[in-house]
Amino acid sequence: MSQEQISLREALDAGLIHVGDGAMGTSLQDAGLDDGGAPELWNIEKTEAVAAILREYAQAGAQLLTTNTFGATRPRLVMHDLEDRLTELNTAAAQLARDVADEFTNVYVLGDIGPSGDLMEPMGILTPEGARALFADQATALLAGGVDGFIIETMSDLSETEAAIAGIRSVAPLLPIFATMSFDTNLRTMMGVKPEVAVVELARYGADVVGANCGRGIDEIRIIAQAMVPAVPEGTKLMLQSNAGLPVLVGDTFQYNGTPEEMGAFAADAYAMGVDIIGACCGSRAQHIAAISGARN
Repeated sequence: MSQEQISLREALDAGLIHVGDGAMGTSLQDAGLDDGGAPELWNIEKTEAVAAILREYAQAGAQLLTTNTFGATRPRLVMHDLEDRLTELNTAAAQLARDVADEFTNVYVLGDIGPSGDLMEPMGILTPEGARALFADQATALLAGGVDGFIIETMSDLSETEAAIAGIRSVAPLLPIFATMSFDTNLRTMMGVKPEVAVVELARYGADVVGANCGRGIDEIRIIAQAMVPAVPEGTKLMLQSNAGLPVLVGDTFQYNGTPEEMGAFAADAYAMGVDIIGACCGSRAQHIAAISGARN
């Protein structure tokens, strides 16, 4: 963060943050990431490609840049035999995003934390203590790289999200935390959490910004927004980051069918409804973020 820039918490409290960024994975695939490859390695091996994606989002109007670390908890890195490089990969990702954000005025960096990939007890082997520790490890590395706050996203289990918030707070007690959950066609998370319950509980755990991401496109997240807006506790911000439509098979590849124009129209409606911050998720690119930014301006 540049010295003349106010902190992310100050910007949130003043109601100045309205536009998130878009998908990282989609753009990495556009740039040549193989299916099954480790996106986190690009923070070391293809830094210019990652920086270019972040820069395009900032140029499109994003005020929040998300680090390329969605799968960079230890259990997820184990799948790529990268667990010994957790600190290196997370810190490098944060430094990359920090450098790009500092090219702009009032653009902030969120350290991205996704689900661990393990299930919490009693359905799985992950204990609350173990979960807090693994999320604290990732947050520590992201903090070392210079993030302004953290985003916990695509969560389905409230207990895992609570552990993630607690883990972050143990190493970064003052930085803002964003926490969003993903909902399916039944308008529940995979673990059965309703949207209106999610925002209340996430705020109670200590998240400053709560909401939804990913899912099944604009139509469903609009319904989710209608449930979340009246339920958000006072003093808590609401964030939505929908997928760009639904994936459809085009030739031998899947492409998301949501256009920037559709995303912009949704953003205008959502802002009018009372949603504070809107970004985008899978299938989105800089053009989608530009449409969202235009809907706010």
